[in-house]
Amino acid sequence: MVVASVLSNTRQLAVQMLTAHPQKWNKEIEAIDNEGKRYQGTLDIISSNPEDVIPQSDIVLLCLPGFLIEQTLKQIKPYITNQAIGCIVSSTGFFFRAHEIFDNQTSLFGFQRVPYIARVEEYGHRAALLGYKKQLYMACENLPSDFIKAWSAWLKTPISALQSYFEASLSNSNPLLHPARLYGMWHNWKGQAYPTQELFYANWDKYSSDIYIAMDNEFQHLCKKLNVYIQPVLDYYESTDAETLARKLNSIEAFKTIFAPMTKTKEGWIPDFNSRYFTEDFPYGLQIIKELADKNKISTPTINKVLEWGMKMINDNVE
Repeated sequence: MVVASVLSNTRQLAVQMLTAHPQKWNKEIEAIDNEGKRYQGTLDIISSNPEDVIPQSDIVLLCLPGFLIEQTLKQIKPYITNQAIGCIVSSTGFFFRAHEIFDNQTSLFGFQRVPYIARVEEYGHRAALLGYKKQLYMACENLPSDFIKAWSAWLKTPISALQSYFEASLSNSNPLLHPARLYGMWHNWKGQAYPTQELFYANWDKYSSDIYIAMDNEFQHLCKKLNVYIQPVLDYYESTDAETLARKLNSIEAFKTIFAPMTKTKEGWIPDFNSRYFTEDFPYGLQIIKELADKNKISTPTINKVLEWGMKMINDNVE
């Protein structure tokens, strides 16, 4: 919603929305940042039918959870001619699925990380823009050199080109960060309820950092094997060890009010295993990394441990 609001804010671009819930979307949408700046946008078309949206579009941008990417690409395929098809974040399998579904002449692009830190306040109408990224990275295939320049102007953020789709598809952000913290909080969870809802980042602890760093070390071995550079988490967060990483994550202003995925019951708060932190970042994030590591004979004991725990929690608790 934030990207749609920003892109349609000046009316230089016509933005159309393909959604399974068109009745829940307003034509007038907005995103409001922490300083009160409003990006008020207008959607030209809102439809659940790809035939209403895709043929007259030049660019198709997927803003979807990982489990919807494959079926959505198959859904829009009959209406794709020469459009550029991309994804707001590529670490949940976008390029892998797109390569299977489309031919090698299809124009593809994908962001390495999401452009904004944001939360929906009213679905289909309003979102909170909690933080901006200073720099973005994008992988492109079969697209002109000025494509990234255009996106940089639209988002008003510098965007650099990546050399390989692996650089966008493999991320040590959400696919490692979220599982590390979830494991750190609840690896000993036996069904008990908690009196309050945990803050995800503001209370991030050293143990969660230890897990995150260990997984990133294994991830870096895979990157080296694939000849791909992804900045190590300690470098990215300007930290030197688990303690300084925890302090860094505690201190990021845009993260301070983000709660852990939990559900309130009569007894108190329990983990929400239906949250995308579980249902996306384990099977469509960490799982992809493990499969590539196995294929390339890279040992990943910590990733395996966390993934096995997360999938067990999902399988045991999601109806």
